[in-house]
Amino acid sequence: MYNSPDILIFPDIYDSNIRAFFSGKKPGADLDRIAEISSFKKENIYMPIQKHTDKVLLLDFDFSPAIADAVITNNRQVLIGVQVADCVPVLLYDPKKTAIGVVHAGWKGTASGLIKNTITAMHDSFGSSPEDIRVSIGPSIRWCCYKVKNDVLDPVIKATGAGEYHMIRDGEYCLDIASANKYQALSLGVLENNIWISDECTFCSPDKFYSYRYSKGHAGRRFDSMSRQGGFIGIF
Repeated sequence: MYNSPDILIFPDIYDSNIRAFFSGKKPGADLDRIAEISSFKKENIYMPIQKHTDKVLLLDFDFSPAIADAVITNNRQVLIGVQVADCVPVLLYDPKKTAIGVVHAGWKGTASGLIKNTITAMHDSFGSSPEDIRVSIGPSIRWCCYKVKNDVLDPVIKATGAGEYHMIRDGEYCLDIASANKYQALSLGVLENNIWISDECTFCSPDKFYSYRYSKGHAGRRFDSMSRQGGFIGIF
């Protein structure tokens, strides 16, 4: 779609009046470039202050910085987004109520059921029915590379329930938080055919994506607040 070195992933489950995409290392979360790509004005792009909370922000016309790890809105000409670097970016769209949402789900957000909180908030705020919501789950660290202990695995299992999102490999627990979020969405009534999930692993592809775990594990690698890619969605 774009003749540029940018890494852009466009899920194919959305209508033409929606702009929804995930970015790679370039353009990352560079809002000047994101505005150009999306055709939304830079001043109409909103990203929350992410703190690994379970908070869902209802965005009206107040664009003041606020702590939240999910945002929902039914405003047109507004692009909402989150920044990630191993955590799961999730985009939601209800075509019947013309409402959108975006979620930053690390293991803590997944353990708190943040995607379920977001779907519930869309129902409460806009009257959205889960079976109408289309969900896309972007690149994140996958279970091939995400070894965890019980302090991470157990709360995610408690929030998610049954499903194929964890395994034991070589005596270690491996967790797939992208799949856990899929199962949580399904548990609230989102239809499986309405869920798109990327097969990209951020740790496996450090040339394409920022990975917090990859950067921390290699001497001389630097990771800072600017080293993020993102997920973005907006209504024209």
